[in-house]
Amino acid sequence: MTAIPPQLIGSSPAFLATLDRVSHSAALDRSMLVVGERGTGKELIAARLHFLSPRWDKTYLAVNCAALNDDLLDSELFGHEAGAFTGASKRRAGRFERADSGTLFLDEIATASPRVQEKLLRVIEYGQFERLGGDQTLTVDVRVIGATNVDLPAAVKAGEFRADLLDRLAFDVITLPPLRARKADIIPLAESFGRRMAAEIGADSFPGFSPDILAFMTGHDWPGNVRELKNVAERATGMAILDDNTFDGPISDITLDPFAAPWRPGGETPAQDVPQAAKTPAAEGTDFYKRVNAYELSLVTDALARSGNHQGKAADYLGLTYHSFRGLLRKHGLKK
Repeated sequence: MTAIPPQLIGSSPAFLATLDRVSHSAALDRSMLVVGERGTGKELIAARLHFLSPRWDKTYLAVNCAALNDDLLDSELFGHEAGAFTGASKRRAGRFERADSGTLFLDEIATASPRVQEKLLRVIEYGQFERLGGDQTLTVDVRVIGATNVDLPAAVKAGEFRADLLDRLAFDVITLPPLRARKADIIPLAESFGRRMAAEIGADSFPGFSPDILAFMTGHDWPGNVRELKNVAERATGMAILDDNTFDGPISDITLDPFAAPWRPGGETPAQDVPQAAKTPAAEGTDFYKRVNAYELSLVTDALARSGNHQGKAADYLGLTYHSFRGLLRKHGLKK
């Protein structure tokens, strides 16, 4: 079966430039880093680097370094011999052995201890390591992709990360743009998440989000990036559905903070920063042109997504001439 890179949604210039960089870097059979804020999709980019590489048909494994303490991470990565520690009743192969000839993704690599960092340096440099509690040197051929939301050069200066390990990992560095730098991708992403959620809960269709909600989503900074947007879009879709698996018009209410409540422990609940116009469009006046522009942008980006980013097909989908569609791209800053 042919491996397929994970599907990524977006047509903004910053995102397309990142994908182009990933496509070129995938062919370079060297260890590298994926850097970005939380929720920007570092694990998806790492998988894409593997499946677009010459190792695409080999093993791809992932380890979250932050989820394991020092000894467990050592054992998970490099394996252990029987009796290496209490409870180690038999020999166990680590991720490097299991990923031989393939790719190993190390998420949150900045959290690895100095001891583990030293062993990582050796296996990346020479392809050699020993199992925990063992003295036999093993040799593997593994491409390492590390990911972090930490400023690693600053961590090196602070003595918190090995400079020589950073040198080996930084053959190439893919830095992911935050969602606030990908404004044109917000609506297609939100609607994709909404459609998937609607299908998951058995809805007959997905009505989309109201113009006010689309305007709010486009203007919000999304500190949690795509992961936060996914949660908000899915939550709004799930909450809007009725008992008979239908929607009562476009979704017009979203919740950013699910913890918000008058009885929230630990103090007063902060006010939601969703504008009232976005939550109840008919209650008060709102900016007509902002709503129209948001809806227009949603139509354009949706058409591009449906047509594989082909502008001519997107124009046909909307019933526009090619020149009219290009005018909309210029208006919304999408022309490349």
